[in-house]
Amino acid sequence: MTCATKQQFPREALRDMASTHEIRETARGTGGGAASLLRDDDSLLRQMFFGILRHHHPNLARKVDVIYALSQAWCSSSEDCDFEMLEKYMVALKPEEKILVASSFSHMLNLHNLTEDVNNSETEKAFRLTEMQSPTRTTNKSLMRLTSEKGFSAEQVYQQLCKQQVDLVLTAHPTQALRGSLLKKYAAVRRDLAKLHTKRMSEYEKLELLEAIKASVQAAWRTDEIRRTRPSPQDEMRGGMAYMNSVIFDMVPVFARRMDTALQQLGQPRLPLTHSLFTFGSWMGGDRDGNPNVTSEITRDVCLVARLEAANAYFRVVESLMFELSMWRCSAQLKALADKISSAERLDYDRIAEERKRRNYADFWVPSASTEPFRVVLAHMRDRLYVTREVLHQCLIMPTMSMTTVLTERNGYMDLEELYEPLRIMYDSLMETGDESAGNHRLLDLLRQVRTFGLSMMRLDCRQESTRHSDVMDTITTYLGMGSYLEWDEETRTAFLLKELESKRPLMPSGMTMTPEVQEVINTFRVLAEIPHDSLGAYVISMARTASDVLCVVLLQRECGIKQLLRVVPLFETLDDLNNGPGHLRVLLANEWYHSHIHGRQEVMVGYSDSGKDAGRMAAAWALFEAQEKLVAVAQEHDVKLVLFHGRGGTVGRGGGPTHMAIRSQPAGTIEGMLRVTVQGETIEQQFGEPEVCFRTLDVYTSAVLEACMDPPPAPKPEWREMMAMLSSHSCEQYRSVVFGNPEFVPYFQAATPVYELGGLNIGSRPAKRKASGGVETLRAIPWIFAWTQTRLHLPVWLGIGEALEQAFANGCEGVLGDMYQNWPFFQGTVDLVEMVLAKTDARISILYERMLAPKELWPVGDMLRDRLRMVKTNLLKLMHKQKLLETTRPGESARGGASLDLKLALRNPYVVPLNVLQCLCLSALREVQEKGTDSMAATYNPTDPEILDLLSRDPSGGGAQGPFVQAMYDALLITIKGVAAGMQNTG
Repeated sequence: MTCATKQQFPREALRDMASTHEIRETARGTGGGAASLLRDDDSLLRQMFFGILRHHHPNLARKVDVIYALSQAWCSSSEDCDFEMLEKYMVALKPEEKILVASSFSHMLNLHNLTEDVNNSETEKAFRLTEMQSPTRTTNKSLMRLTSEKGFSAEQVYQQLCKQQVDLVLTAHPTQALRGSLLKKYAAVRRDLAKLHTKRMSEYEKLELLEAIKASVQAAWRTDEIRRTRPSPQDEMRGGMAYMNSVIFDMVPVFARRMDTALQQLGQPRLPLTHSLFTFGSWMGGDRDGNPNVTSEITRDVCLVARLEAANAYFRVVESLMFELSMWRCSAQLKALADKISSAERLDYDRIAEERKRRNYADFWVPSASTEPFRVVLAHMRDRLYVTREVLHQCLIMPTMSMTTVLTERNGYMDLEELYEPLRIMYDSLMETGDESAGNHRLLDLLRQVRTFGLSMMRLDCRQESTRHSDVMDTITTYLGMGSYLEWDEETRTAFLLKELESKRPLMPSGMTMTPEVQEVINTFRVLAEIPHDSLGAYVISMARTASDVLCVVLLQRECGIKQLLRVVPLFETLDDLNNGPGHLRVLLANEWYHSHIHGRQEVMVGYSDSGKDAGRMAAAWALFEAQEKLVAVAQEHDVKLVLFHGRGGTVGRGGGPTHMAIRSQPAGTIEGMLRVTVQGETIEQQFGEPEVCFRTLDVYTSAVLEACMDPPPAPKPEWREMMAMLSSHSCEQYRSVVFGNPEFVPYFQAATPVYELGGLNIGSRPAKRKASGGVETLRAIPWIFAWTQTRLHLPVWLGIGEALEQAFANGCEGVLGDMYQNWPFFQGTVDLVEMVLAKTDARISILYERMLAPKELWPVGDMLRDRLRMVKTNLLKLMHKQKLLETTRPGESARGGASLDLKLALRNPYVVPLNVLQCLCLSALREVQEKGTDSMAATYNPTDPEILDLLSRDPSGGGAQGPFVQAMYDALLITIKGVAAGMQNTG
């Protein structure tokens, strides 16, 4: 199958590519446009990949070329005969060829996505250079708009920035389908491809850069794209931490510096050193809701690793500052601090020098002279950071070691101010001695990093389901002979909890008999008591439905020895919970003890995933809008500042979408300078994968929150509210009538989608279902959306909306709907997101899945769903006054929005379609084997070629024991699932 003697990729071909790059650069300079650059980059990487494929598998490369041509033909013509040719050609592929063809198209899609990333970065840069008009306001433009158009003074804007903060919480929701090994290689391709656009190079340098790109592409192709084992929560945490170390940690001070420059143009000072526009949190290793793999030991481990990463990061920066800050002139305060440290070091000079030598520091082993005060202080900080790292390493190895005790005993860093204060003294000294430029460089960056990331890099939230806490309390009350807590009504529970909270005696008896589940909850609280408080964020309660759910967690924290109690955050997610949440909050805040306990600040989390699965996107969006308004009103009644925590997913079906649009669509008054939001799964890579994108992400959040606070959207008119209530009610009714009311829907969903096979992707540590049995209601939102994404129907986003709009038009409401779409950001954003997803749908592909996988008696369900899809498209276009989806119509609408997405989808589609066909073939074969015990080909497929056997033996868990045919089909299936997800740029 290989051709080792064949030259892999001729230098002449690379020269042709370099020449193409010169033409591309000329086109950019003469207005060739982003579209032509995107096409050229796509062609460049595709040709490069085909060259590598021809080297390794010349016969297969010809087949892939034919399949791509057939797919392009069908995507252009939409003729049935073209699709039949494609399907017929792919049916004839051998099992091992299916794996390699699936892998080929999956890789080509991922390479294409890199061209989009580079194109987006180039476009962002053009916006900043004012070469193009940005469709989304940057912070700089927001500053100009607020001061020049909205009548705010520069000082008012500055004061608002000094108050606002965005807390971005990275979660391990299993939606990142790509392995970390591939992400790193693709990042190298993206980085080098960007250099072709931005760096002036000689012909030799271009050839060398193309060689580097080729090396990364080849390494990616030869890497197994299937994650063979399910990641542990620690693995997920390390994956998230990689973005903090490689991109976010360095980009936060870069963005802050840019903000300083923008404020300087308005005649305002720098942002205060004590204020950070961003903080970062994590759910990785803390989210135990429905995930038995997250234990108390895991929670301790991830907190240790986070603190260790922070210490490593600060150690590197402090040591580099020792080379930079060599000044002798300093303030009296810094001299006093340096003299104090020097005096202590002189008493033990030889030991300190020997110890620093043993630690193999980069330089400055012997204690510095007091005439270099900055180095004296920085060397002392370096020593303490080294000790901090050593202690944290030991704590990781020894589970019984107390982190706080040993850090204190060995003079490691436990208090952030101990790290911040010497840096602040050095900064003030440089300002005092007139060395502002030196102070406002890397030292200022470090001060801002310390304020943003603290000693823990990102604070860990814990999340647990409410009934788990009730079970603990029931165990306690039953053991003490007080009766069953679970049998008490809400009033009795609340009275009991308040009485215990006001009491000074302990409630939890020692030696109490408990189930393993109860023991684990208690162990978690006890571990939280041992972890430094600045490593922890909030305690989130999912399925929180009563005031007692919150009070119970407060009491359990106290009983388990937590000195500084974590703030307790109820999560309202289902439609009923969102509707009832304001009432529950009112009861909670009306309680005198609790009101005093929270010190005027309460956090509430609103979830987007389960509400969408429960009621459909339109009804969920309106329920979230109204719930936020009512929650804020309840908090204001009780003189409490409410912070809303938005549990947004990556896909539209789980609350995802463009950040600026999402924030500007929130109800007025619900973002009062403070925003918490989750960044989930593949969205982490999309928002923080490389520096340019990270900068843009920070910029968009800052701009959107600033405008939401100073120039909030208009309050909805009464007729808008009335219309939304009708649309919400009718769309929910239609959605539920299909998903929960049609007895044939669940069998159709299970047959015509790969929902059962998604677990094999191993993309997360959490199980796909809350319960082993049950239908859609027990399925998590991620696989629910992931499955429909694979079939290209994207049903959760649009089902029910078409009928609701149809009824509104029939009632003569077209004028009201048009007014809402033109003038209400919430409605406009909701409609635009649905339009974007509809542009990704392809009913023809869903027919393929249905005909190949579902029993014939279920086909009418698919026909019904496609009729509804046509209805929603027709009515949405009517509402937007468009002839086709993604058409640009609104004044000022940028071509980068609709038209660019249209082009991207057109370029992706020829790669995606073959993967859809292969997926159906593999699913059909695997299900036949499962049902009948064999397949027409399974019985005769017995390869002997060593290379094929190697290809089929990559699963270390012994999956090949099922037989080579099943292993081949299963591997090919998993690769197609990942590939389609890449093509849709969404999983769940």
